[in-house]
Amino acid sequence: MLEQLNLLLAQNDIFNPSTLSHYWGGFVVTVQLVFMSLIIGAVIALPLGILRTSSNPWISKPIWLYVYIFRGTPLIVQLFLIYYGTSQIESIKDTWLWDNILSEAFYPCLIAFVLNTAAYTTEIIKGAIDNTPSGEIEAAKAYGMSWAQRMRRIILPSAFRRALPAYANEVIFMLHASAIASVVTIVDLTGAARDIYSRYYAPFDAFLFVAAIYLCITFALIFSFRHLENKLLAHLKPLS
Repeated sequence: MLEQLNLLLAQNDIFNPSTLSHYWGGFVVTVQLVFMSLIIGAVIALPLGILRTSSNPWISKPIWLYVYIFRGTPLIVQLFLIYYGTSQIESIKDTWLWDNILSEAFYPCLIAFVLNTAAYTTEIIKGAIDNTPSGEIEAAKAYGMSWAQRMRRIILPSAFRRALPAYANEVIFMLHASAIASVVTIVDLTGAARDIYSRYYAPFDAFLFVAAIYLCITFALIFSFRHLENKLLAHLKPLS
């Protein structure tokens, strides 16, 4: 089997062990960027989403402004501002932030992705909390639960189930949006395809192969979230 695969790869000019290894490296970088940005973004978005529902404007309005800015501007512009803009600020270049973080393309890209997905996820969480049935909250109050207990035991678990379909779309959006990482010299999947295209002058082969990889990842994510939704929302299905 391995010999047949090596023979098959040896009979073409583009998909050889060298280029496949390059694609694999791009795949690893893409997964790292998307996974890390989603995890960190969710950690940031959870408290922001809760505070976004506050009736105190001094708490909710700054979060609203952050969400408005990052949802209202293109991700590629945010990436350029963080990647190229910070290099123009001398006070930043003289600190450890530049030497250890901002001088490498990966971290400014990760920061842009985190801030962007955190803004979208904040609004998803806020909407899910706002749509919590009032009866559930009143019942929790009748049991004597405090605000923190209601949030932990009733509101957040209920909101999580409602937010799951919208968050699944956000995960897929981040996967697709991660392709812009290649514009700041990061060799992700799209960057690997661009390198191979420039080497062999075969755009269809290079980019169609990457498109197929993105499709496979997307279908895997859709299947996983659908399975999770069916499991968490099984109690809402009518009995046969």
